Amino acid sequence: MTTYKEIRGTNIEVVSSDPSNPVTGQVWYNSTDNVVKGFYVNPGAWATGGNLNAANYGSAAAGIQTAALDFGGLDTPADTESYNGTNWTELNNLNTGRNFLAGAGASNTAALAFGGGPAGKEETENWNGSNWTEVNNLNVGRRNLAGTGINTAALAFGGEDPGTAKIANTETWNGTNWTEVNDLNTAAEKLAGAGTNTAALAFGGSIPTGTTGGTELWNGTNWTEVNDMGNARYFLGGAGTSTSALGFGGYIPSKAFTESWNGTNWTEVADLSNARAYLGGCGASNTSALAIGGYTNTPVALTEEWDAGPATLTFTDS
Repeated sequence: MTTYKEIRGTNIEVVSSDPSNPVTGQVWYNSTDNVVKGFYVNPGAWATGGNLNAANYGSAAAGIQTAALDFGGLDTPADTESYNGTNWTELNNLNTGRNFLAGAGASNTAALAFGGGPAGKEETENWNGSNWTEVNNLNVGRRNLAGTGINTAALAFGGEDPGTAKIANTETWNGTNWTEVNDLNTAAEKLAGAGTNTAALAFGGSIPTGTTGGTELWNGTNWTEVNDMGNARYFLGGAGTSTSALGFGGYIPSKAFTESWNGTNWTEVADLSNARAYLGGCGASNTSALAIGGYTNTPVALTEEWDAGPATLTFTDS
């Protein structure tokens, strides 16, 4: 039988604690834990998380995988739920119930909710960890829009105006007011977004000519068209940054596709366990994200957690 030494040209190192900066393929024996471990790059997979307390779709989300907020939606238009990495907890409602809105925020203690339906709304609310407070409105009311950033520096783009026209309008939030800035190159609704109010990504959606996988990059001043997604869809979820994003789910019909963005190209990765559309999405990057709620043939309360990237594996005899 081939040994590790024959393959790698070295014996397995014995250490009392895991290396602080291992390289891909490195294997060691941890004498404290009495186990053999190795370092590898996880290509990514979805795992089941805690269910929402109420099945919902058309909501918005903010935060990261271990500290997320989900709010609004078609079935529960004013509900707010907070995720701690394991369970969802119901908190105080939005002042204005709505669906197909957008959100921004770095955690479950500081977020912004804006826009939404049924008619295109202008209302904006700020979350302080306990309550929602009404703040200054969007200049252009809309639903089916996308949002990125944090509660003091957000971006709103695309959507459907009260007259049901697809729009390219972009607005930036400074913590007090919304200001109109340069439009998307292509008007789009039901799209997803990732990033900040100075470095954002807009992808997917419905445009005047049909469903798109189009992607645009925001540099704080202008939108630039970049490489398309491999799978055109709308009502998808998004997470991450302008250089490290994840797009997942979508319609039509309900899709399980997941694609990862590296700043230049989209790559297909592991599908959602449950195909769905109208879902919420949040997360810090294309290595850590949440897919929340959504719709298959009915509204669902499902949460899935995405993990990818470098990881340590413990070897077993099974």
